[in-house]
Amino acid sequence: MNPDQETIYALSSGPGRAAIALVRLSGPESRQAALSLCGGVPPPRRASLQAIKDPETTELIDHGIVIWLPGPATFSGEDMLELQIHGGPAVVAALFRALNKLPKLRPAERGEFSRRAVENGRMGLVDAEGLADLIAAETDAQRTLALQQANGLLDEIYESWRRRLLVISAHLEAHIDFVDEEDVPPSVAAGVRTQATELAEEIGSFLDDARAGERLREGVSVVIAGPPNAGKSSLLNRLARRDVAIVADRPGTTRDVIEVHLDLNGYPVVLVDTAGLREATTDDVEDEGIRRARKRAAEAALVLWVTSADTGLTPPSQALEAKSLWVINKSDLGLPDSSGAIPVSARTGEGIATLIGALTREVSRLLAGAQERPMLTRERHRVALRNCRDHLLAAAEASADELMAEDLRRAAWQLGRLVGRIDIEDILGQIFSEFCIGK
Repeated sequence: MNPDQETIYALSSGPGRAAIALVRLSGPESRQAALSLCGGVPPPRRASLQAIKDPETTELIDHGIVIWLPGPATFSGEDMLELQIHGGPAVVAALFRALNKLPKLRPAERGEFSRRAVENGRMGLVDAEGLADLIAAETDAQRTLALQQANGLLDEIYESWRRRLLVISAHLEAHIDFVDEEDVPPSVAAGVRTQATELAEEIGSFLDDARAGERLREGVSVVIAGPPNAGKSSLLNRLARRDVAIVADRPGTTRDVIEVHLDLNGYPVVLVDTAGLREATTDDVEDEGIRRARKRAAEAALVLWVTSADTGLTPPSQALEAKSLWVINKSDLGLPDSSGAIPVSARTGEGIATLIGALTREVSRLLAGAQERPMLTRERHRVALRNCRDHLLAAAEASADELMAEDLRRAAWQLGRLVGRIDIEDILGQIFSEFCIGK
């Protein structure tokens, strides 16, 4: 703990009116804050009902539960104070005014409590990212994946690779420095090459995951595409169970991309409505909408290709066919002969349950394995592991032992940076900016 560290405070419960509000302090002035506000410090880690007063006017703010948590065995690794008060906005505002009057206290920034936990060794960097994902989780599948990471399972994998790499490097360094000694056999370098190759293959296998973890964390992108007037926006509204998109009979009504986040049987889905695909028009705005629609469809994990029973059955293009579910809308108008297509009526709801079932199966296939074991969830991890693998492969092919050692050091640096052991200051701000204030 740093005695010169500023003491921070924040509302750690949800904003607005509530039965209880939790205000958390962390830092060396937490104990003095308890003395100033409550006239005393309760026994450590014991909830105590106290009168909380303004330190200047002694005006009663509220009666609340006060918990004094001396460090370093706390969430942040510092002395902490928790104040549980009634959750009315006026009560919270009065307490904040009182805290503002205390010296060496300031409001916390986003994620600052968790950042201090990382800096004080109470939490790993990868674990902190999992905690941020857990806070942001909207579905059970996302919650499960985030819990695995927040509980250290992903960090254990990365750290085991780092330890293995350090051992490999140590053997090679010993071979280089003491090659003339009798107890350092000349076959060490060959063994190091083999071990570097094996570790590179293991990391490569971990990277070969079809980005299932990232898709689960961010939501599977499902684009609704097809010709104009096929009922794509109506289908979006039916699947979202609310009016999200404007619906009209005139072609070109949908001009921009519209996104809706859905919980599909526990799986997160980002459903995207796009402009109807047709040849270039005289309307520059619609043409831009068509360009964006083609781009989003090409990038999507899955495409719902929607055609209409009353305007012809144009199948998806060859480029989209492999990742498309073909949907024939307006089936209530009479269904022409087709094969492999799912008939629905966005107007009556006919066939929607079948479509949701097919969509769920496809999303489940795309996310296969994402909940069974820890998986990559962020591009930062993927880039570091890819660089580490490349350095390991370079080490295995190096023409000299000294070059091999340098590549091994670079590989270890990538893993160390990934888990937060070295040179992480430049990425801390980005990571903890995703947290809410008070966490």
